[in-house]
Amino acid sequence: MRWDGISEFVYVAEYESFTRAAKELGISTAQVSRQISALEKRLNIKLLYRTTRKVSLTEEGRVFYQHCRGVLDGLDVAEQAVSNLQSKPQGRIKLTAPVTYGEQQLLPLVNDFMVKYNDIEVTAFLSNQKIDLVDGGYDLAIRIGKLNDSTMMAKKLSHRTNFVCAAPAYLKKHGTPHSLSELSQHNCLLGTRDYWHFIDSDKDADKEKNMRVFGTVQYNSGHSLVDAALKGLGIVQLPDYYVQKYLASGALVSLLDNYREPEESIWAIYPHNRHLSPKIRLLVDYLAERLA
Repeated sequence: MRWDGISEFVYVAEYESFTRAAKELGISTAQVSRQISALEKRLNIKLLYRTTRKVSLTEEGRVFYQHCRGVLDGLDVAEQAVSNLQSKPQGRIKLTAPVTYGEQQLLPLVNDFMVKYNDIEVTAFLSNQKIDLVDGGYDLAIRIGKLNDSTMMAKKLSHRTNFVCAAPAYLKKHGTPHSLSELSQHNCLLGTRDYWHFIDSDKDADKEKNMRVFGTVQYNSGHSLVDAALKGLGIVQLPDYYVQKYLASGALVSLLDNYREPEESIWAIYPHNRHLSPKIRLLVDYLAERLA
C-alpha cells in the first residue's frame, strides 16, 4: 500500500498535468486523481496545487517528489540490470531527426544497427520541425546546432560544416567573390532562409554574422539547390554532407573559406525524466562511434 499513488504523483509532478500523466501511465485521469488524493490523505499532506489551468507542487510536494523520483530511478536501474543480462537488446525505439541528415547520415547507420541487433524495432519520423519528444512519445531525437531546451539530456554525436560554393562555369562567367560584401553582386541560391551564416573576420575579433543574400532561386530542398549550383545558376551555402563529393571532384569550388562559420554540433537528445534504457544507450553509443 505504501507504493500506491507514487508513480502517479511523480508523473503529474513532471508533466504538470493529470491528463498527460494518465496517458503516459496508460490509465484514466480519474484513476490518477484518486490515487494522488488517497496518497495525500495517507500522508496527511497537500502535495499539489490544482487549478483548472495548472498543476504545481507545494513545498512539501517538492521535497516528496525528489525522494520519490530517486526511488523510481532505483527501480529503473534494477530492471535495466536484469535486462542487461539478456544476450541482445530488444524492443522498439522511436526517434526523430532532420530530413536530409536523417536520410543520408542517420538511418543507414540505424539500419546497420538493426542488422547487428535483429530484435530491435525502429520507428523514425524525419522532420525539420522541432518535435515535442514527450508529447510524441519519442525515445530519442537528433538535433543540429545550439540546444535551447534545458529539460533534455544530450550527447554530442558529431558536427557539420557549412560551405559556400559554386560551379567553375559560374565563377568563370561572373567572377569569384573574395569578401562578404561582394556577394551582393552574385546570384545566391536560397533555402528556407534569406540569410547565410558567416564569421566576420574583417573585425578585430571574429564575430558571428547573419548576412542577407538575394537570388533568383529559393527552394526548401538541399538536393535541388545542389543541382542548381552544379548547373551554374549561382552560389550556394549548404552543409558538408550535401556538397563534399562535388568539392572533392572539382564540380563545385569552395568560396570565402576565411569567413566560414564554426562547426555546428550534432546531438542525440532524450527526455530528462526518462532513464536511458540499455537499447537507447547502445544506439546512441553506436551512432557516436561511427559519426565521430
